[in-house]
Amino acid sequence: MEIKICGLKIPSNINEIATLNIDMMGFIFYEKSPRFVGEHFDKTYLQSLPKSIRKVGVFVDEDEPSVWQKIQDYGLDLVQLHGNESVAYCEKLKANNIGIIKAFQVDDAFDFSQLAPYQKLCDYFLFDTKGKEKGGNGISFNWHTLNNYQLDTPFLLSGGIGVENMEEALSITHPQLVGFDINSKIELEPALKSFELADILTTKIKNYESYKTR
Repeated sequence: MEIKICGLKIPSNINEIATLNIDMMGFIFYEKSPRFVGEHFDKTYLQSLPKSIRKVGVFVDEDEPSVWQKIQDYGLDLVQLHGNESVAYCEKLKANNIGIIKAFQVDDAFDFSQLAPYQKLCDYFLFDTKGKEKGGNGISFNWHTLNNYQLDTPFLLSGGIGVENMEEALSITHPQLVGFDINSKIELEPALKSFELADILTTKIKNYESYKTR
């Protein structure tokens, strides 16, 4: 399982979380988020990250030139689109070989069939809980709803994943579930991740993977 820790912005916290066995790190370029990296986020903060950790820029209905600029400035490996970005919007990014994670807010009535036009354009889908905010609500949706997802694009599970429900998350057997997006449940305050909680979760996930492959 891949592990993405999202919503980081404090240099010392970025550096310590980067020592863990994770696959992706998310940085939020959405001004209305309490985890917004800020207008003057220094690109050197990301240059020292291990090459094994892919850098993900999170955007919400951002204009395309601004996204392109952030990709170039910060050396982003993937963009996570967390708004109402259209298929045409994704096509333009894909045409320039940009990796895409398209996020969708899920509730019991969510229609997964509407994702079909996106599936050839996205490296991953991300399923988060439908809530007041665009992300980081800290609550889980009904994971049984995932049984309705029948497309081929792999997905990351997000929304209220923490130490207390990690065992349940790991028990999900959907063949397209390839990883977890972890954010608010391991925070001491918005954007400040607890190294101890992050370490517990990453160790639990990676140990589970090792056990499965025996």
